[in-house]
Amino acid sequence: MAEQAAGPDSAPGIRALLRSPGYGRLLLVSALVGVPVSLAAFGFVGLEHELQHWVWESAPEALGYGRAPWWWPLPALALAGLLLAPIVTRMPGRGGHVPVHGLGGPPTLPVEVPSVVLAALASLPLGAVLGPEAPLMAVGSGLALLTVGRARRAASPRLAPMLGAAGSTAAISTIFGSPLVAAVMMIEAAGLGGPQLTLLLLPCLLSSGVGALVFTGFGHWTGLTIGALTLPSVPKASLPDAADFLWGVPLAVVIAVVIVAGQTLGHRFAAFTAQRTAPRTVICAVLVGLCVAGYAVVTGRSPEEAALSGQATLGQLAADPQAWPVGALVALVVFKGLGWGVALGSLRGGPIFPAVLLGAALGVAVGGLPGLGVAAGLAAGLAASSAAVTRLPVTSTVLASSLLGDQAVDSVPLVIVCAVVAFLTATFVHRVAAEAPEGRAGGSGSGG
Repeated sequence: MAEQAAGPDSAPGIRALLRSPGYGRLLLVSALVGVPVSLAAFGFVGLEHELQHWVWESAPEALGYGRAPWWWPLPALALAGLLLAPIVTRMPGRGGHVPVHGLGGPPTLPVEVPSVVLAALASLPLGAVLGPEAPLMAVGSGLALLTVGRARRAASPRLAPMLGAAGSTAAISTIFGSPLVAAVMMIEAAGLGGPQLTLLLLPCLLSSGVGALVFTGFGHWTGLTIGALTLPSVPKASLPDAADFLWGVPLAVVIAVVIVAGQTLGHRFAAFTAQRTAPRTVICAVLVGLCVAGYAVVTGRSPEEAALSGQATLGQLAADPQAWPVGALVALVVFKGLGWGVALGSLRGGPIFPAVLLGAALGVAVGGLPGLGVAAGLAAGLAASSAAVTRLPVTSTVLASSLLGDQAVDSVPLVIVCAVVAFLTATFVHRVAAEAPEGRAGGSGSGG
């Protein structure tokens, strides 16, 4: 603390760190690692996107359906559970960490990468209500660690986390629509300051920039799409007024509560699948399928809207919000939210993408309130949901601004306020939920 408070006195220490040969080699490795990691990540996301297209569009059309019928998620998710069960019980790494535990944790070891890839390909294209961000980060981390041996990692304890972070950042450099979002996420999640922040900042920025360059160039060359979280078209925004904040603040609170409720459900199912993992994983996958099918039955719309990670549905919602009745948006939040909660504790993937769609759907649903508007509701929903699910308000502000594109300039004040309100609400609700079991246990003990 004294060193950080010294202000200018800490500058020589930072300069010494930046000039050290070891750190220079780390920057060089981060840049070089960004190329193969990004190519591997591009191949993974491209394959996942093509499989998803085949499962939900090509296969139904080949069977004579104009779109996937309402019952389509049931066999698809059952198959996902059957494929996933042996991966999470037998392979090293068990397919990666359970999504409800967030995006953190120790770096993924190279030996664990195959199970992460197989688990993601078994879950995501078949309709798991999860995103590709967590598997991508794990793959990037594991591949980056291949560049250094186990003995060197043991000799330098800080090397593996920093190199793993650089690899993860390179892998997700454009999946959030901007390499800056990935870099800010890694830096904010690390919670570092002073020279330590500088140490992590440069490798992550360098690897994310190289990764974005590879993603962009390779995508243009091959013509393949990767299904990144982007909004090609958004409603025209105006400068926020008092009504936007009067509606936006309680909307952010509601969205945070919805997201925390889904995460709480995820923790319940994580405990459920901790024992007898294989059969219970299949059961949970079928439950997700029932949620997705329920949305299609209730609304008469395509089950694909409630399945998968949600980036395609988010783009459709932002481009034409008038095509979505309020009832369909509420049903999307209920059924997709339930499926997301189950998948968080049982399947494999990332937690962020579906949560962002849930927040956007709630924002658009209340856009007709007096003085609010669809554009303001969408902006508030994007910021609040990402802040609630990640509990990274700065990252959420950058992500929402990136998604809103040229409309972000007018929306930034509302985006910032909603991100902060949702972050504080989610933190408070999580704390209350964590303390509630202890209070009940203490109460029962004193009563006895």
